[in-house]
Amino acid sequence: MPDARRIAYQGEPGANSHIVCAQHYPDWEAVPCASFEDVFAAVEAGDAELAMIPIDNSIAGRVADIHHFLPSSGLHIIGEHFLRIRFHLMGVPGSSLESVRTVHSHVHALGQCRKVIREHGLVPVISGDTAGAAREVAEAADPTQAAISPPLAAEIYGLTVLAEDVEDEDHNTTRFVVLSPELVRAEAGSGPVVTSFIFNVRNLPAALYKALGGFATNGVNMTKLESYMVGGEFTATQFLCEVDGHPDDPGLARALEELAFFTTDISVLGVYPADPFRT
Repeated sequence: MPDARRIAYQGEPGANSHIVCAQHYPDWEAVPCASFEDVFAAVEAGDAELAMIPIDNSIAGRVADIHHFLPSSGLHIIGEHFLRIRFHLMGVPGSSLESVRTVHSHVHALGQCRKVIREHGLVPVISGDTAGAAREVAEAADPTQAAISPPLAAEIYGLTVLAEDVEDEDHNTTRFVVLSPELVRAEAGSGPVVTSFIFNVRNLPAALYKALGGFATNGVNMTKLESYMVGGEFTATQFLCEVDGHPDDPGLARALEELAFFTTDISVLGVYPADPFRT
């Protein structure tokens, strides 16, 4: 394990994931990785102690790649953070809204900024990362190219902001989770807690309905339920679930006990403090 504490994220310097790392782990070294697979590999290999990963967006929905990797990663959720997403339209010095013809960004960012793209008749070009798009535009030094990137990217890559806050919705927010090789559980009674777990349903009629019934009858609020195909079968047999509460709380304990009757392979991914943003 390196002497300096390190937290890995997907993207290039200036990405939203980098911003979240800087906000919540200011004394840690933020380690950029080219892909989500590289982020998971960095933590698994001990090259970074933690990972900061986006998991949901209020506009685009779930981050599909993460939901694919997370159940089999062997990593555990130890925290969550919400970030209000801001995107600026930026170009090289000397460019203008009139000179720009193409706009580069991650596919999700392009989808979240359709109005400005349509208003100026820009041709979208998909990049691997929002901050990487800013770097590409800076390197091209072409006044006809622009990037939709977080504000920090303009500072890092020396770009001129042509339009601020170009996201379509002002509620654009991404939820990030902090992943660790170790399962570090929040203490019961220490405040609002989220419990994340995965399970497989048994091949029985109404198994999912019966499995989830215990949460309703025990007054447990379920905030997420995602289904997955496993083993190449076109049936949704595996689920990722998130609920409010601690497994030691009587209601959630009873609900999890009922869940076991109708499911297999229940695995707790994390028991962690709920971010104040939820309230």
